Amino acid sequence: MNFATLIMAARGMPLGLWVMVLLMLCSVTVLFSGQRTNEDAVRLWVFSPTHRDLYNPMLDRAGAEVGVPLDMRLMSILAIERRMMSGFFSGLPTADLIECERAIVGRAFVGPLEAVGFLDLTDRLREEGLLDQINAPSFGPWTSRGRIFGIPHDVHPVMLAYRADLVEQAGIDLSDVETWQDFFRAMRPLMGESTNPQRYILGFWYTHLDNVEVLLLQGGDGLFDDQDRPTIATQSNAHILAEIVSWCVGPNRVAADIEDFSGTGHQQRIDGYGIAYLAPDWMCSIWKEQIPQIGGKMKIMPLPAFHPGGRRTSVRGGTMLGIARDSHQIEEAWKHAKLLYTSPQVARQMYQLTDIITPVSSLWNDPVFDEPDPFFMDQPKGRMYIDQAPHVPARSSSPYNRQAVVLLRDAAVSLAEHARRTRTYDSQALQPEAFRLLSDVESKILRVMERNAFSGAVR
Repeated sequence: MNFATLIMAARGMPLGLWVMVLLMLCSVTVLFSGQRTNEDAVRLWVFSPTHRDLYNPMLDRAGAEVGVPLDMRLMSILAIERRMMSGFFSGLPTADLIECERAIVGRAFVGPLEAVGFLDLTDRLREEGLLDQINAPSFGPWTSRGRIFGIPHDVHPVMLAYRADLVEQAGIDLSDVETWQDFFRAMRPLMGESTNPQRYILGFWYTHLDNVEVLLLQGGDGLFDDQDRPTIATQSNAHILAEIVSWCVGPNRVAADIEDFSGTGHQQRIDGYGIAYLAPDWMCSIWKEQIPQIGGKMKIMPLPAFHPGGRRTSVRGGTMLGIARDSHQIEEAWKHAKLLYTSPQVARQMYQLTDIITPVSSLWNDPVFDEPDPFFMDQPKGRMYIDQAPHVPARSSSPYNRQAVVLLRDAAVSLAEHARRTRTYDSQALQPEAFRLLSDVESKILRVMERNAFSGAVR
């Protein structure tokens, strides 16, 4: 059948069918125009629309400097995880460069070092001086058994953000606060004498697994050592678990269950139901976008320590850029990675758009980090986060870390139930039970690790 015959045959088609055919042709045209690829390009997968927008202005320059264009694709974290793992373990095609979030990267490290799908960057980073230019603790989540498999995108130090309008109206001075005990003592008048307070000092709950990990990293021993061996059942961790559960139980509790990202949680922040919150740098931009009503009422300060002289910050979240070990353009991918992750332009715009500070310490002298932030009562917020960056705790890249955090949350729930059942609200009195529960968590993780044929290499 030739084209003329087709036209003649189509003359009798109903108008609705014509419309459907035209829409289909338009859809196919748009679909294929969007999927056009440059076979010579270095392929990059990103999961964040914000990251894509940051990198877009760099693409032409990067392509010119490297001599090979960059083909960037936005995908969901889940899609990246599935395609990345399929590529690493089954030989299916992946991107040359993969941006990977901390929650999923551990799966790439489950086998022996020689089987990790990311290229070992340790020697390159050392030879080009980048190990000295990038904040050392920020390599932790991307390091397995002493080898580094990604360039860190961020630091994500955690500060304490609080409703300064309420605190200062009450005449409370936090300048001498050093420990959590100091903080709760100073803030206690804001809760009043009622048995049913209208506000609580801290928006935190023992079921918030990410924030439980934040505090355990701040004051405890973490969950794994640098060889990915579990360090869950320690007296230090038991002390922290007992302490943070004691904040949430009993007649004198000081914390309230306020969710990080829900509308209800945001309204409770607006209402001042919770006064202080654990705030990684990226949380600032979320609040600015989603709850501008608290703008100009907030301030930040270093986290109170669990003991005098203790750590005043922690860390939450993180992203890296890694090179697929089987890439056919490793050198070109490495050049693109350095341009994107060490660029002063990207670092400055990342802070201006997302409040995220760069891990490249040689860029920390940019005046943008000293600018007063009206949302935080004109504090130089960027500089305050940078001051804490070298002190963020080391983190593990263990593939079992997420599972351990979930079990840790379950242990916190059991400890809270024990406290209520036995009316034991003092943290010291709760510590033996906390240690017993953590020992159970560590045993469960060890049993899971023992099922791994390569566990001998990671324990």
